Amino acid sequence: MTLDWQHILTVAETATTVVGAQLLKDFGQATAEEKVDGSLVTQSDKWADGELRRRLQKELPDHGVLSEEDSHIFPPQDFCWIIDPIDGTTNFTRGVPLWGISLGLLYKGTPVFGHVYMPTLDQRFHGFYMGNSGLAGPDGAFLDGEPIHTSSDAATGSQFFSLCARSLKVLQKPFPCKIRMLGVATYNLLTVAAGISLGAVEATPKIWDIAAVWAITQAAGGVWTPLEDVDIFPLKIGVDYGSRPFPTLLSARPDLAQTFRPLVEVIIQ
Repeated sequence: MTLDWQHILTVAETATTVVGAQLLKDFGQATAEEKVDGSLVTQSDKWADGELRRRLQKELPDHGVLSEEDSHIFPPQDFCWIIDPIDGTTNFTRGVPLWGISLGLLYKGTPVFGHVYMPTLDQRFHGFYMGNSGLAGPDGAFLDGEPIHTSSDAATGSQFFSLCARSLKVLQKPFPCKIRMLGVATYNLLTVAAGISLGAVEATPKIWDIAAVWAITQAAGGVWTPLEDVDIFPLKIGVDYGSRPFPTLLSARPDLAQTFRPLVEVIIQ
């Protein structure tokens, strides 16, 4: 199957740029409500979710959509977008200038393209990762159009490792790197793809937190380790992914995955 991958990239970039411009106007002023799972949602989230879905379905009407603020049921179409309209809603609400818009494109349940826009930084990450999909297409990971790759540095006290707020148990024992906590699952993992961090862990990410970065980080050379030893992808048609977490370790290289995994497994115990 041949796709116009440049068109797909353009659609993603255009949609997130338009939505990001409006979100920058709302930034720090939105009123949040607490959802059933304890996470926050604002009218900005809901508007951005609807606008992204509208633009994707207009440009690519044969593609399905699963989004954080709408349907969580994985649809039957071969191609499906997974949307996180604002990753880092708490940061967005409280005025912390680190949050993003995430779009992942899946083929038969597995991500092959990801795009993440960080409006406050004006940074655009994207990546193509065909893997075992059987699709013909580009490959590689990019930040503002320039190739990025994971770090080749050794794990030392001057290197970074990123935690999420629910993985603090990792700190019960000494850790070989400096710890950072950013409050945005996508950017947390993308720091590994960009060579900023040697690794990152997310204890309870949802499918919309990881769909886009799964493709980008692996295209950049990252090693993705599901901490429950169950393959995350492919997703299954008709399954509700709204409440399903996917504990994840991302490492810059295979040897670091072996180093970090015993240190982070405490988060699922």
